[in-house]
Amino acid sequence: QVQLVESGGGSVQSGGSLRLSCAASGDTDSLNCMAWFRQAPGKEREGVATIARDGTATVAYSLKGRFTISRDNAENIMSLQMVSLAPDDTGMYYCMAARDRKWCYRAWWPWAAGHESNYWGQGTQVTVSS
Repeated sequence: QVQLVESGGGSVQSGGSLRLSCAASGDTDSLNCMAWFRQAPGKEREGVATIARDGTATVAYSLKGRFTISRDNAENIMSLQMVSLAPDDTGMYYCMAARDRKWCYRAWWPWAAGHESNYWGQGTQVTVSS
């Protein structure tokens, strides 16, 4: 089993920045993909960014240039740096970890939430006010 704990969420004004962190513990060997997803009220969960164990990062097209994902394999911590935040970025941000690297590819993101082999944190709330 893998436990994931997110931190760093909060309330900021439009244009502000936040840095989210996800700490993984438990059976963390071979977590080949770690990811951030988010879910706004009334909307489906969507992929934000993923990072493979080798550091290959993939960011949602609409978020490129504003969101940066990073990972420290030694400390089992993944981070998401978010800048120029806008009200549309408001939502619950979830950390995900998977042993199958395929979840790091955009094409698989829509099915990540429903796959029982993936691990999820409880989420951290991000609220951006205008």
